[in-house]
Amino acid sequence: MPLAIRDMIAWLRGDVPPVADTVDVLLGPHDPDAPVSGAAVAFMPSIEAVERAAALGANLLIAHEGLYYSHRTPDRLPEGDPVYAFKQDLLRRSGVAVYRHHDYCHRAAPDPITLGMVRALGWKAELQRMLPAAAVLAVPAMRADEAAAHVKARLGLSGVRFAGDAAALCRRVGVLAGYRGGGGLAIPLLREERLDLIVAGEGPEWETPEYVRDAVHLGAAKAMLFIGHAESEAPGMRLVAERLRMAFPGLPVHWLDGDPALRYL
Repeated sequence: MPLAIRDMIAWLRGDVPPVADTVDVLLGPHDPDAPVSGAAVAFMPSIEAVERAAALGANLLIAHEGLYYSHRTPDRLPEGDPVYAFKQDLLRRSGVAVYRHHDYCHRAAPDPITLGMVRALGWKAELQRMLPAAAVLAVPAMRADEAAAHVKARLGLSGVRFAGDAAALCRRVGVLAGYRGGGGLAIPLLREERLDLIVAGEGPEWETPEYVRDAVHLGAAKAMLFIGHAESEAPGMRLVAERLRMAFPGLPVHWLDGDPALRYL
């Protein structure tokens, strides 16, 4: 019996309890009982990603972020906007359905997005504990600027945003994927886990970076890196693609890598 789209969605959600008001919905051609001819996995469901999925013969695109430039799908798309209109028409023409794998993904234990980032950084062996929204690592001692160089090299980044003491000796590192670098999460983590370094996707610039600056002013050896939202979460979606291949060996599953929308000039 062929695998239906709803079956793959059920597998992706696993044993995570139902999430109220979830953003994890199926968009595009709405036939959850349609057989999956192939699956493509991407961080963002960009126009390019939909076109690539269609060219590969995949009728299901699994993406981590929203289709229409918002965390929640708008009830009505803006009228007269050529970008929204083209994307909506592309889904109709291509027959590609888009499933957002976000809430259920982050609520899995361990969170594959965080685990994928740890693995991409080459620090899986240094993992001490996985928290619901962060990973705590014990890495070989290195200066904060050396840690920044390591992160850039491992992820192929042209730059990272840095706060704190570049000469700080880092042994305990917190890894927070996506938009988890805000003060409400990162500052208590620094204190409670006695961290030397935070590596996060992004967060408000006036929260954790300013805390780190003041901590350094008071004599603490602390540092943090913002590496970018896509840069921190794409490795986790790559891990999702690998797990899909293992779970459904007869089904074509494609990982669609791509350049982040933001870059350094």
